[in-house]
Amino acid sequence: MRIMIIGARQVGRHLSRKFSAEGQDVVLIDRNETRLRRLERELNILVVHGSGASIKILEDAGINNTELFIAVTDSDEVNLVACLLSKKYNVKKRVARVRNEDFLSPDAPLNEKALGIDMIISPDRAMTDEIMQLITVSEAFDTSEFANGQVVLLGYVINENNPCSGSTLQKLKQQKGSYRYVVAAIIRNDKTIIPGGDDRIEVGDKVYLMVRRQDITEVESMFNLSSKLPELVFIIGGGTIGFSVAKRLETLGINVRLVEEDADHCDFLTENLGNTLVLNFDGLEADVLLEEGIEKADLIITVTDSDASNILASLLAKHHGAKKCITKINRHDFIPLLGKLGIDVALSPREVAADMILRYVRRGAIVSVTTILGSDAEVIELKVPDRPKFRDAPLKSLYFPKGAIVGAIVRDSQVFIPSGETTLQPDDNLIIFFTKEAIQHVEAFFEH
Repeated sequence: MRIMIIGARQVGRHLSRKFSAEGQDVVLIDRNETRLRRLERELNILVVHGSGASIKILEDAGINNTELFIAVTDSDEVNLVACLLSKKYNVKKRVARVRNEDFLSPDAPLNEKALGIDMIISPDRAMTDEIMQLITVSEAFDTSEFANGQVVLLGYVINENNPCSGSTLQKLKQQKGSYRYVVAAIIRNDKTIIPGGDDRIEVGDKVYLMVRRQDITEVESMFNLSSKLPELVFIIGGGTIGFSVAKRLETLGINVRLVEEDADHCDFLTENLGNTLVLNFDGLEADVLLEEGIEKADLIITVTDSDASNILASLLAKHHGAKKCITKINRHDFIPLLGKLGIDVALSPREVAADMILRYVRRGAIVSVTTILGSDAEVIELKVPDRPKFRDAPLKSLYFPKGAIVGAIVRDSQVFIPSGETTLQPDDNLIIFFTKEAIQHVEAFFEH
């Protein structure tokens, strides 16, 4: 499939890497020639120097043969114009990244339908949704939904006092049963392990569990975990993300304190929020934070425009007693380093947005795809093809590719967690966790 991407900054770069690794025919267009040449050396893609809002550039880049068109520059106008220009050609799907909320409401005069764009995505809105998911399952550091929200993939850190540490998965199965969850992966020392029964859970491991939504509370209790909504949340940064999160937390009845340095913007926040306490000071002022009760905070969310401020504010709050932090980081390549500093959850808006685009545009029988932030693993939801080898076949007899595991099965809108005895049926949706080395084997397994 030929994919044309406009914009070679973080979202475009992330998408180019993913599609190129799959063997897709990727064309990347950007005005910055230095950035393009660097990516051309790194990836097996075609780069074109110029504006994605130019018909000549699009035609020179091969727009006539393009099936998927993605515009993700930092300019809303360029992205929308590029998508509108692509309508002249035989492009099957168009995706645009925008920041202006005027394009995001279903009632807006210039929404997706009016513009003829298949998907309009906002990094800020995607980030807000991600933060809210993490707040509702507070023990988890990562969460992704599948099967229209019926199945959840949850990432947990195994701490020293966790009674499951030192146990093999086989022992856990015998002690606690495994019919309500699947241990989809263990990340240890930045290495992703697709575990078998003899693998042990160790202190410091990041363990990913595939769970039906209604079973989250019970499964967490099996692992000595207990998620609950925070009572007191501090938000540092009153921009679009901070404002949106505060507004949504208000609906949950959570006590919110929103710190914003700009006095004029504080007036806007005060007028447009209900019970949130808006505080006008720098989020790095430790004395004022202590006066406002930062040591009692269940959660601090740092979402200013400065990575350095977000990191320092999170560490400062944790030092003074805040229990957990969610930290916005624009430089997604810093994310693997931050856990060692004490940052609980680090999120890159651009990477979150790129992953949402990936879920939407994946081809063929693949329903959706999620990249696991900070790892080399992905999760796909795909439909079982109608082939003889899959009819009434137990999972244990299929010799599934190494480096991949089935976490859940959706059949006739019902979700269940499989065992080796579980049989497949055509049109089942499988939710599969796999490492990047296994992706081609997984695709080949279902194609042949």
